[in-house]
Amino acid sequence: MRGHDWINTCLPDELVVEIFRRLDSKRSRDACSLVCRRWLRLERLTRATIRIGATGSPDLFVHLLSTRFSNVTNVHIDERLSISLPVHLQGRRRGVENSSASSLKLNYLNVNNGSEEGDLDSLCLSDVGLAALGDGFPKLEKLSLIWCSNVTSDGLASLAQKCSSLKALDLQGCYVGDQGLSAVGQCCKQLEDLNLRFCEGLTDKGLIELALGVGKSLKSLGVAACAKITDSSMEAVGSHCISLETLSLDSEFIHNQGVLAVAEGCPQLKVLKLQCINVTDDALEAVGASCLSLELLALYSFQRFTDKGLCAIGNGCKKLRNLTLSDCYFLSDKGLESIATGCKELTHLEINGCHNIGTLGIESVGRSCQRLTELSLLYCQRIGDVGLLQVGEGCKFLQALHLVDCSNLGDAAMRGIAIGCSNLKKLHIRRCYEIGTKGIVAVGEHCKSLTDLSIRFCDRVGDEALIAIADGCSLHYLNVSGCHQIGDAGVIAIARGCPQLCYLDVSVLQNLGDLAMAELGENCPLLKEIVLSHCRQITDVGLAHLVKRCTMLESCHMVYCSGITSAGVATVVSSCPNIKKVLVEKWKVSQRTKRRAGSIISYLCVDL
Repeated sequence: MRGHDWINTCLPDELVVEIFRRLDSKRSRDACSLVCRRWLRLERLTRATIRIGATGSPDLFVHLLSTRFSNVTNVHIDERLSISLPVHLQGRRRGVENSSASSLKLNYLNVNNGSEEGDLDSLCLSDVGLAALGDGFPKLEKLSLIWCSNVTSDGLASLAQKCSSLKALDLQGCYVGDQGLSAVGQCCKQLEDLNLRFCEGLTDKGLIELALGVGKSLKSLGVAACAKITDSSMEAVGSHCISLETLSLDSEFIHNQGVLAVAEGCPQLKVLKLQCINVTDDALEAVGASCLSLELLALYSFQRFTDKGLCAIGNGCKKLRNLTLSDCYFLSDKGLESIATGCKELTHLEINGCHNIGTLGIESVGRSCQRLTELSLLYCQRIGDVGLLQVGEGCKFLQALHLVDCSNLGDAAMRGIAIGCSNLKKLHIRRCYEIGTKGIVAVGEHCKSLTDLSIRFCDRVGDEALIAIADGCSLHYLNVSGCHQIGDAGVIAIARGCPQLCYLDVSVLQNLGDLAMAELGENCPLLKEIVLSHCRQITDVGLAHLVKRCTMLESCHMVYCSGITSAGVATVVSSCPNIKKVLVEKWKVSQRTKRRAGSIISYLCVDL
């Protein structure tokens, strides 16, 4: 019968809550919460996650949230996000950021740079706020306190006592001491994940006591820039944390002794990330001999180990799937060959700035690592076409390829990849000057699954390449920044052939004009982000055509576009209801546009 509330009359609270939990978007849940007070109250019960940026009164804010969302188990507080002025001093922010169905995100406007230090301190979460978290969210399982500099050991200890079910704790950038960490070890016996990056107030004492308390449950540990945490802590971790699966260390105070202790004491280790300049081959040999379950290994800035250590990994870690070698100057093709022949399960490989690794090493990967799905070669000057030709022949499942500053790779390499790796979905190339139109045309002809293409500052790529891509692929993401030979013809082809395009960067294209903008506006209604900076031939007319049908546009960068005036900026702001960011010169924004959309406009240069 019309006018009768059958839902609220017949359905119990439990069933309505279950319906809300099954909604697939935050927008739908928010809409339901506005129907009536009962639905608002019940919808709040379904919230599991809250994300908070900096606020005017964070302690009070946390308390207010705890009174409204009683079933929250995951709280993420990040004070790197913008700090807000008090509500009565600022206007309302336009738009609400989308998020997952179980998440509430709260973001705020920037405070003026001239704020005094005392004022900023009052804007940071303190021990009072931690106490409110403990009182309001007793079911808390995951807590992230990112750069909450006013939080101390007292607050952390108080929270640990109230939230004994805590499983994950991120203290990145918090100046807590040993007392607080010890309390976590004593009270939170289910703790599995701990991040201590940039916790400068900690010493070995705190981490040792934590290892004693939660050694049986701890599975993941991250330590970085903690000058007072040394090998003694790692020895305690190796002795007590027998279930440890993930370890990330970034420290100049950790030596072989600490890594050896973890390798020998934590046989279940699956993920190891090391940036420790004082670790040598001896530690990696221990990892290869003891960590037989290792699946991911990342080595950064190692200058004291050689192929000997990498050979040990290849001989022992047969389950290795993901390997990153960054700025490891003494590694050569021999070490990479040992990995390729020994770790046949390898699916992801990144080589960054390892100048002694060349064509022979990549050839061995192509011959032996048939399951490779992602390959990144960054600043690898000694790798030539033959290496990638072998990858094309042997790695039929390759889906992503990243090439940066590889000066010896050319069209032959790209053609080999295109013909052999027809499942390629992502191709990112930057400053590889020998790769030109022919290589990209081959990609368009053979890689029909390609959806993500970036060819930045590749001077030899022209319009014919984009025409071939548009004819063979349905791109969602395209970046051709700095490809000077590309003009209207190539971008028009993309507009007509890739109607699902969501992101486009055509910055620094001097031959691109309004015709291409009109075609994009006519054929790409899903476009959300576009970068037009340094495109001198694009004018207000082109912008008007672009935004006519691109109503989903959220971000537009258009600095140093001499043909775009304040009228064009106003057109973008007024025509795009979902716009969240406009990057432009300050002098091109009229007072009316500032009043209408000041919160979404960013300036590259201010008051020059």
